[in-house]
Amino acid sequence: MAKSPNAFRTISEAADEVGVPQHVLRFWETKFSFITPLKRAGGRRFYRPQDLVLLKAVRRLLHEDGLTIKGVQRLHREQGLKRLAVYGDPDGAAGFELEDGGESPSVATGASSVRLRQVLAELEGARARLEAVLSRTA
Repeated sequence: MAKSPNAFRTISEAADEVGVPQHVLRFWETKFSFITPLKRAGGRRFYRPQDLVLLKAVRRLLHEDGLTIKGVQRLHREQGLKRLAVYGDPDGAAGFELEDGGESPSVATGASSVRLRQVLAELEGARARLEAVLSRTA
């Protein structure tokens, strides 16, 4: 039987979902103060859904976007957890309820998509101008 999306995950389940080995999750706990799974008796870790969002964000920033550990730490310090969570959950479906201020993922994503539409419109305008110039010289 599959777990509910809101169920806690063990470290092996979290590692599989995030796509990194378990020892990497333990290492990230030492480098990123915002990664704080619940620890039960015997030190067993249990990851909440919002922990998984943050882990996915860290994986994306480190492995896909090419940031360093210090870069991710700086991003967290300057923009807060809610903004950082956007990288792990671009659709804002996680419903982050954190105390650290900053924008909610859905607001940040909305602002990003408005800016992306503006950039796309500028690029399409530049393309049209370039095609006009190229058609005159051909």
